[in-house]
Amino acid sequence: MSEFLHFFVDPELFERYGLRLFDGLLVTAKLVAISFSLGMVLGLLLALARTSGNRVLRGFSSGYIYLFRGSPLLAQLFLLYYGVGSFREFWQDVGLWWFFRDAWYCALLAFTLNTAAYQAEIFRGSLLAIAPGQYEAASALGLSRTTTFFKVVLPQSMLVAIGPLGNELILMIKASAIASLVTIHDLMGVAKAGFSRTFDFQIYLWAAVLYLAVVELLRRALVFAEARLGRHLN
Repeated sequence: MSEFLHFFVDPELFERYGLRLFDGLLVTAKLVAISFSLGMVLGLLLALARTSGNRVLRGFSSGYIYLFRGSPLLAQLFLLYYGVGSFREFWQDVGLWWFFRDAWYCALLAFTLNTAAYQAEIFRGSLLAIAPGQYEAASALGLSRTTTFFKVVLPQSMLVAIGPLGNELILMIKASAIASLVTIHDLMGVAKAGFSRTFDFQIYLWAAVLYLAVVELLRRALVFAEARLGRHLN
């Protein structure tokens, strides 16, 4: 039994890279949390634009969503970091070179823009799921459009969207591993660095277990949140 455990958990290797993997996990969590939150704000704005009566706003939001949902996240990340970031003189002139020279900020921007497109469709679907009678009732009560949206429509639509948003968050956690390709020392970045020095597959196994643990904890939290928020529907 001890030999079996040693095959998967080398004490010396774990002592050397265990804490580094947890540090990488914190980087992953920070990257995903910030980009997902920013993407939620942008996604909601895009969803409102997509459902508005303005043709220009509808056209822009539709094009944005089509572009970022239709192209790989990896390509978007490379285009931002290696493509847009190659215009050094221009970004220095406008004072944004500090942003585009940093892999962290480029990854954060790529993840935000990408998840915003997916969240926009989630929000659009949840907004369309609200019965027209809700708007009519709010109008009969004399509520303004702003009050109706924030007090009546948005809370109900968020209840509809919480499941799909949770799935998008889980997909982002797993997709965040590509950030290591632009030298970010997230969980996968630390695992890659450790493997390049030791050639021991255990490090990748530990990284996979950490990803699995985070996803499972998040899944359970989402199930609890859905049950808690939707308890009045039962």
